[in-house]
Amino acid sequence: MANFDQNRMQTGVGAQDSAIDQGLRSYMLSVYNYMAGGLAITGVVAWLAFQAAVIDTNGVLSLSSVGQALYASPLKWVVMLAPLGLVFFLSARISKMSIAAAQISFWSFAGLMGLSLSSVFLIYTGASITQTFFVTAATFGSLSLYGYTTKRDLTAMGSFLFMGVIGLIIASLVNIFLQSSALQFAVSVLGVLIFAGLTAYDTQRIKSMYFEGDSLATASKKAIMGALALYLDFINMFMFLLQFLGDRR
Repeated sequence: MANFDQNRMQTGVGAQDSAIDQGLRSYMLSVYNYMAGGLAITGVVAWLAFQAAVIDTNGVLSLSSVGQALYASPLKWVVMLAPLGLVFFLSARISKMSIAAAQISFWSFAGLMGLSLSSVFLIYTGASITQTFFVTAATFGSLSLYGYTTKRDLTAMGSFLFMGVIGLIIASLVNIFLQSSALQFAVSVLGVLIFAGLTAYDTQRIKSMYFEGDSLATASKKAIMGALALYLDFINMFMFLLQFLGDRR
């Protein structure tokens, strides 16, 4: 009888662990699906905006009226800063939003990022952008898998990497005035390394946020915010890698 009770307890614990594992997998899949959807929207919007912004005359590109508005008028500052504003808005308000409102905000952010990033097609060739995207995807996938599976606690990396991001921002602002190619190269190298580390760190952090007892709304909002963090890691890594791998027009 004692053995029967012990086996039944072990079976119950095993079933509970299995349910938690299944719930965690479903939660992480939701995070990656949101992120992939956001990247797809960004890519499509960026390409369509570029097509509307340029006039191709026998291989020579010139700006259309749409391009003049997006890249050569005060509207460009709105296009550049709107995604940042929406990130702050979503981070501050998501706890009070409905699931639908949070999703709309996330998809809107991805679309605005597409408008903001459409100018890269003016600077780099389409082939090199595609190549860099796949290199970034492979790198991101490997680092995220490491962050998900490692037993090492990456929490200590968080503060260090955040300080690195602040340093990148300051160095980039300074280089606007210095126009130093050496500083730009250093910023690009550090940017790739910092966002590579953040990919692993954020994946582990998002995994640790999972709680089996969360309501559907809470779990969905956690998944959206997790997707937003990984999306930003991917985009920043892509942009820094593009400075190495991209062929300029």
